[in-house]
Amino acid sequence: MLITGAGGQIGGVSRLMVDMLLEQGHSVRAFVRRDDERAQSLREAGAEVFVGDLLKFADVAAALKGVRRIYFSMSLSPYYADALTLMAAAARAQGDIEAFVHMSDYEQSYMTLEKMTTPDEERRSWLGGLVTDWSPQQRAHWVCEQVLDWSGLPTVNVRATLFVENALITWMQQGPLSNGELRLPFGNQRLAPIAAHDVAEVCVKILVDPAPHISKSYELTGPELKDMYGFAEDYAAALGRQVAYIPEELEAWHEAFVDETFLRETLGDTAAQHVAAHMKTLTRLVAGGRYDVVTNQLETLLGRPPRTMRWALQNNAHLRELAVAPNH
Repeated sequence: MLITGAGGQIGGVSRLMVDMLLEQGHSVRAFVRRDDERAQSLREAGAEVFVGDLLKFADVAAALKGVRRIYFSMSLSPYYADALTLMAAAARAQGDIEAFVHMSDYEQSYMTLEKMTTPDEERRSWLGGLVTDWSPQQRAHWVCEQVLDWSGLPTVNVRATLFVENALITWMQQGPLSNGELRLPFGNQRLAPIAAHDVAEVCVKILVDPAPHISKSYELTGPELKDMYGFAEDYAAALGRQVAYIPEELEAWHEAFVDETFLRETLGDTAAQHVAAHMKTLTRLVAGGRYDVVTNQLETLLGRPPRTMRWALQNNAHLRELAVAPNH
């Protein structure tokens, strides 16, 4: 099995999948961008590590040799659709793929041709009133689902809602949380974030026995809808200290937290613009109520309810570090 994005953070979906598959005795090839300490950690866990570039067709084709089942994921990138298309083309050329599991996003359940082609003001109203269109990253996921459909590959799309581990509600909040505050621009809107561990478990289940899932798309959420005051209670339980939700004005929050200068320094101009556009669109969609939804599909797939937000926060490495730090 080939797992892309395996060099991401510990606790990310791809790395969790590698560990779960190895524990079950499966052979895993982990595709990473750099041969660094994270790659070495994968080797030590028992994975075969392939170092390459998802935007180089020769690397992608080489990584697929001997592989029958693929999990594709990639961090936010203006070249996301390019990378998936290269993987799909290589898989189609190889011709013996049994499953292509694509980590999509929840917006794909809404991004129909009808909704995407309505007049701007009608679409603004439908999207919650704060945005007229989806982000470039969400559009890339839509393109990728079309590509996979056209490819004829045995595909499964996993459309997850906002992750508990999403930067918006974990490491970007570490400063405010250290002062006992949760600062988000979501008013009284409700969310049902999903734990990365649950998404990884679903994807592993599909890879191990893909036949019942081929040509399906799954919309996954957490177990219950909560507003940010409920979030604050979960953070307080995870951190062992009081946390108060401080509602922020949306655009002021963007200026304070979506630091495009910092993004340009770390990612470069093109990637920074892409990431910033996605983060701002996502927060506007959440603030407009687009993520006020909960499904039972994960429970149907795994035979148990999704893990709670509190469980995911208590098991988050960033927050564990914050929990032992002195309160300001």
